[in-house]
Amino acid sequence: MAKAKKIKTSGGDYAFNRQARHRYELRDALECGIVLAGTEVKALRTVGAQMGDSYVDVRNDELWLHNLRIEPYGPASLNNHQPDRPRKLLAHRREIDRMLGQTKRDGLTVVPVRIYPKGRTIKVEVALARGKNVADKRQDMKERDTRREMERALRERNR
Repeated sequence: MAKAKKIKTSGGDYAFNRQARHRYELRDALECGIVLAGTEVKALRTVGAQMGDSYVDVRNDELWLHNLRIEPYGPASLNNHQPDRPRKLLAHRREIDRMLGQTKRDGLTVVPVRIYPKGRTIKVEVALARGKNVADKRQDMKERDTRREMERALRERNR
């Protein structure tokens, strides 16, 4: 039996939303900062985070990331953070307004895609997305299968 392959992410990602590409058609991406406590940063760097059902909400013209689970940092027993608290995302006002306008006008949603380090800071990539229906998901699976078969045939031919 063949060994299962992991989805490729860029080298230093702390978390990656695997379901985002399956559930949504991703459009425009935006890089945001995130407000974290000290123990959250240490926990992210050691064990990462879980982005399973995380989503971005706009409250009071600010972006908030919900359902991102960062496990408590072991050595900081008393001064630890809450694992599931909402976290504020940092972006320019015009970017927030543009995203908010597109969500209201086009019926799009804002989905977090990945969390990664950039220099000494931690960034969150969010994307405007439109939900896929069952037919779209089947079409994507069909395209992926045909691409795999073409690559396999090319490999066989080049042997």
